Amino acid sequence: MVVSSQLFSGRRLAGLGLAVASGLLLGWPAAGLAQAEPRCTFLNPIGGNGMSPIVAKSVGRGKLFGKSNWNTDFIVDQPFTSFKFFFTANSSDAGAKYPVEAFMKFSDGSSLQVVNETMNPPIGTGRMFGPFQAIEGKQASQMNFKVGASSDPGALGFSYRISVQGCL
Repeated sequence: MVVSSQLFSGRRLAGLGLAVASGLLLGWPAAGLAQAEPRCTFLNPIGGNGMSPIVAKSVGRGKLFGKSNWNTDFIVDQPFTSFKFFFTANSSDAGAKYPVEAFMKFSDGSSLQVVNETMNPPIGTGRMFGPFQAIEGKQASQMNFKVGASSDPGALGFSYRISVQGCL
């Protein structure tokens, strides 16, 4: 849009300058300037094949000896400012509810639970949890996803896809 210089002469030009300066001082967003989106990258799963950061799993029956394969850890290889957890149901029993938990693990051995929900997801439905801000004074070393639990027999045989992103 072209505006005649006559329109902004004298006091009108000074008034416009004051309005623009006021907007900048008050923190109003400038028209046409986009906020920078965080840059996010997928974290690699520990023990994965290196081919994909997306892990597909099935919640199976509990084993008499050993652990079930419900937990998946993703390696944090740089100091990110936030993290996002992604979950997609591949199969589901109509009435079954699936416990979904996520944890931030730190280099000092401590952890913080950031997700603790029971879901009944339709097939193919995805959900993002977060973003969760990095904890000041702590070095994140892994992000952990846990889906299903032996206390929920309806969760047996459930398959899903999970991934985690670290954002700068």
